[in-house]
Amino acid sequence: MKADEYPDLKKAAELLDGQIHRSPILRSQTIDKALGCEVHFKSEHLQKTGSFKVRGACYTLRSMLAEERSKGVITHSSGNHGQALAWAGKALDTKVHVVVPEDAPKVKVEAMHAYGAQLHFCAPGQAAREQLCSELMDAHGFSFVPPYDDPRIITGQSTMMQECIEDISGLDAAFVPVGGGGLLAGALLAARQFQPDLKVFGAEPRNADDAFRSLESGVRQEQPAPDTMADGLRTALGVHNFAIIQQEAEGIVTVTEEEILEAMKWIYRYLKQAVEPSAAVSLASIIKEKDRWKGRKLLSVLCGGNSDLSALPF
Repeated sequence: MKADEYPDLKKAAELLDGQIHRSPILRSQTIDKALGCEVHFKSEHLQKTGSFKVRGACYTLRSMLAEERSKGVITHSSGNHGQALAWAGKALDTKVHVVVPEDAPKVKVEAMHAYGAQLHFCAPGQAAREQLCSELMDAHGFSFVPPYDDPRIITGQSTMMQECIEDISGLDAAFVPVGGGGLLAGALLAARQFQPDLKVFGAEPRNADDAFRSLESGVRQEQPAPDTMADGLRTALGVHNFAIIQQEAEGIVTVTEEEILEAMKWIYRYLKQAVEPSAAVSLASIIKEKDRWKGRKLLSVLCGGNSDLSALPF
């Protein structure tokens, strides 16, 4: 589906009203002064299950017929989508199965299990995930809920940007982390419907830059072997997502691992917020191009807060 083929997104916001958090907007005078612009942080790391993913998962499950959910649903995820779907499934008395790569962060694996998901492990890589999902669907009749490449998921994710446009007047530009592209595609749809002059950029690790390469070439590119600390952004760009991003995005800003780490330090130091590396990519993109945005009002989306705590001294 192209951007102009999606329904009125307000209906998605109405469906999720009261089901999820309206995450707060955070500010830091120190960051504003350092960058010479006004940065508003959408705190989706404070969302239910610790990331924006609950928006798409909850909307999708609530849009499905009870018959579709009756035998259970299945997805593949390294963590955040699996957690979100398990949480949403529990509220609807729906059994959730998640295919999980063996290299998924331990903290996210434990969280998926705690939310009630039944986990099925596979080798790392997109192909292994999809193959095991297909086998389990054939064997048990599960309904598939894609992690990002699905119009329902994208529509649910659009509610994040709808809230930002309502809560922050006069935004000039927004920076949205992009992995599979569900959040960015949803943000672009919302901007198109509710603030057409808003410039929306994707923010991506240079070591997992398939969205950048896809826009540059005009053809969706593969994600061969991403090596980035931003584990939530290692997934390949979805087909539906790319169609919207290609049509609507201002561009994709790529950042190095060092730039991600520096932005993460800023968020911990000045916002006092515990975010995962994927969330810091949006601020890293603003810092990288700070001279371009002097005096402007910007949005940085903090997409999740499910960090691996094993490296901390407790």
